[in-house]
Amino acid sequence: MSTTTAPQPPPFRTALLAGALAGTTVDLSLFPLDTLKTRLQSSAGFFASGGFRGIYRGIGSAVVGSAPGAAFFFCTYETSKSLFSAYNTTQSSVSTHMLAASAGEIAACAIRVPTEVVKQRAQAGQHGGSSLSSLQAILSQRASIGVVGVWRELYRGWGITVMREVPFTVLQFPLWEALKAWGRERRVRTGRGLLGESVSAAESAVYGSVSGAVAAGVTTPLDVLKTRVMLSAQRESVGRIVRDILREHGVRPFFAGIGPRVMWISIGGAIFLGSYQWAVNALGRGDERREAGVIL
Repeated sequence: MSTTTAPQPPPFRTALLAGALAGTTVDLSLFPLDTLKTRLQSSAGFFASGGFRGIYRGIGSAVVGSAPGAAFFFCTYETSKSLFSAYNTTQSSVSTHMLAASAGEIAACAIRVPTEVVKQRAQAGQHGGSSLSSLQAILSQRASIGVVGVWRELYRGWGITVMREVPFTVLQFPLWEALKAWGRERRVRTGRGLLGESVSAAESAVYGSVSGAVAAGVTTPLDVLKTRVMLSAQRESVGRIVRDILREHGVRPFFAGIGPRVMWISIGGAIFLGSYQWAVNALGRGDERREAGVIL
């Protein structure tokens, strides 16, 4: 039986600000690795998509989408986790974290998918390798395909993105939460922590790195399919892309870019969840000082 109790979830404002900070920090710091991974997975080939040149192509889209996407995820995740815990007292913590993470990812994809479409086309060298040009190329199709068609183009790959993100998050976040619980219990057992105390940012970073690497490796085939769908010249079904890859190249392409992906998400998990925990802890201490000042 655990000897610790979990700390209280952060308030909505804290989750919003901490998530925005974490998302922007990780996406901008690791953007070159993301570009290399995208080019390795492109059906056009690594060097035809740009090779090692212009590794910051598409960064404009990342700048625009990182903060709101991550903020939306963490606000939904923390709120859902509290609701599931309150109304499903018989439910295990693992299933609570799985459900909350799934809800967070589905919500975040509303922002992430359009920015991902624009970003990956720029990364692959399409439309001159510019986020703005890639967006303009999509919007310019309005006369031929209409507003609904443009909307569908911006959200191309929505289904496969959700199919990739939900399994990834269902693996990463329960593992991250379990490692944090283990860390809190270990600190209490050794007399270096108190009941209900949050883990440090450094601990959260280590746990985020481990959980991210595991989830990244397992979900690489889904990431390959998502990249192929978003980069295809015309809309193609996931089933057709799977059949074409298997017929022409076998299973190997499904693990294209697994090295950069695992390395990128392992480092990214450390930065993302470490900076998130740092912001949550810092904002929590600030709130406590303000409350103490009011009481005094």
